[in-house]
Amino acid sequence: MKDRSAYVEASQVPKIPIIFVMVMGAFVAILNQTLLNIALPVMIVDMDMSANAAQSLTTIFMLVNGILIPITAFLMEKFSTRHLFLTAMSLFALGTLICGLSFSFPSLLAGRVVQAAGAGIMMPLLMNVILSLFSIEKRGSAMGYIGLAMMFAPAIGPTLSGIIVQNYSWRVLFFIIFPIVVIDIILAYFLLRNVTKLSNPKVDVKSITLSTFAFGGLLYGFSSAGEKGWGNLTVILTLVIGAAIMFFFVRRQLRMKKPMLEFRVFKYNMFSLTTIISVVVTMAMFAAMILIPIYLQNIRGFSPLESGLLLLPGALISAIMSPITGKLFDKIGARPLALVGLFLTAVTTFFFANLSDSTGYYYMMGLYTARMVGISMIMMPIMTAGLNQLPRRLYSHGTAMANTLRQMSGSIGTAFLVTVMSAQTVKHIPEFMPATGTPTEQQMGVIENLATIEGINDAFTVATVFAVIGFILSFFIKKTKPVEEDEAYNKQMAEKTTSAKMQPNTGVRS
Repeated sequence: MKDRSAYVEASQVPKIPIIFVMVMGAFVAILNQTLLNIALPVMIVDMDMSANAAQSLTTIFMLVNGILIPITAFLMEKFSTRHLFLTAMSLFALGTLICGLSFSFPSLLAGRVVQAAGAGIMMPLLMNVILSLFSIEKRGSAMGYIGLAMMFAPAIGPTLSGIIVQNYSWRVLFFIIFPIVVIDIILAYFLLRNVTKLSNPKVDVKSITLSTFAFGGLLYGFSSAGEKGWGNLTVILTLVIGAAIMFFFVRRQLRMKKPMLEFRVFKYNMFSLTTIISVVVTMAMFAAMILIPIYLQNIRGFSPLESGLLLLPGALISAIMSPITGKLFDKIGARPLALVGLFLTAVTTFFFANLSDSTGYYYMMGLYTARMVGISMIMMPIMTAGLNQLPRRLYSHGTAMANTLRQMSGSIGTAFLVTVMSAQTVKHIPEFMPATGTPTEQQMGVIENLATIEGINDAFTVATVFAVIGFILSFFIKKTKPVEEDEAYNKQMAEKTTSAKMQPNTGVRS
């Protein structure tokens, strides 16, 4: 009988079952988040909770996710692939069940916390496994399947959620996900093997505490800024405290011989460059995800389902494109894909900066679809290009860092673009006021809508600038190979293994 808990070399393990099981886990985690966003208005009525309480269901998930992702570097070096994935999926399943059965806001919030604790581990772990399983020549194709999960879940999420909440209870959303998660846990138990090497680092409570308050404070501050404004005392305090603690966290990591999160990954120039591009692109990408639903539902009066259907073709095509883009990456590298993708993203974002109160529904659908084709050519290729430069010993730290900064940039981008939209809306109101007389209430509503459209256009203009910056930086992307640190690291690991075998068996587990 096979010992499924033993470490297995990548060359000796069937890769497709492992990738399938892990991508399935990542898919349901992302799907869960997109399903809930559409259902919040219904949940507010059914659970008799405030809009702020409902929003906290999304905020708490993002916060726990953001706090846990930096710690995954430590977890991936401490626990085996199989152990960590089964634990993450079990937590996610438990949280999903609590949410589906909950009849009060506190129990619903608790379920979201447990869900997020599991979901935060999945994406960095999946990327780490791919780096360990595949040679540098084949990683693009494998990463493409991660992109498929990342794109396909948001593609079907809003539409599926819209159909369900219009016809059934919102609880059905969780009961759809729960059996899929249980099936994935069963498949993982039989198919998943341990393909990542462990270094068994010591638990550093101080680093974990500093990381929690640093990333938690910054994420909460940025996520609150879009709603409460940058001048809000809570926003200012959480950002200042988060930044101060982050300083001490980074300083501690740089002084440690074996840090919890290795910031020295940034000494590898291509990893640093691609991470900057990823941050800028994520901020630009969130423009459409946030601003288009506001425009369609608040200004034009489309239903959430109609809004979801407009975004559906683009998300589906980008999901289909991801594996194709991955194969192209293996053949031609990241730079051509990033340049074409960012050019397409910049042009389509610029066109979105010219919306009016009569912009055609199908014109927007076509424009959004073209934009998503561009984005599908960017995200996974540039991330893979940067991770390819890292030595094996830094895979876990590189994936944790890349995912942490992607989470942070999503929050920053959302807050910044919503702030631009709100500030510019106020600025544009006088432009539409009548020259004489006081406008009626109905006229004022029209004026505010027109001003909001201009505010949205200004936010899209800023997002266009982000895309152009990413386009310029992409000219400097080069093909890289892992640096020659791996040989010394492998020799060190082999010596540790030999030393452990030579030690007498005392009957006590180390």
